[in-house]
Amino acid sequence: MDTPGLKKAMTTLEFLSQNKEARALYEMRKKALLDEQSALDYAESRGRAEGKLEEKRDIAASMLQKGLPVSLIVEVTGLSETEIEALNRKLH
Repeated sequence: MDTPGLKKAMTTLEFLSQNKEARALYEMRKKALLDEQSALDYAESRGRAEGKLEEKRDIAASMLQKGLPVSLIVEVTGLSETEIEALNRKLH
């Protein structure tokens, strides 16, 4: 019998039948794996956010170079007027 439910029950039975030390090691390893995955998820999320912000800045720079008004750039990119003005100073 190779059903997922049976496999899960057997895994649970094996876990519950371990001695206290083995169970503690198992729990520590499980926590370490979850912590590692959480850190990776956070890094990936942060990377995406930074990439989106960089893309908005690139779009704003392009719009500034075309001479479009700051108010329009704020509306299109969602960046603040202050940030766009700082970007404009960098470009000139």
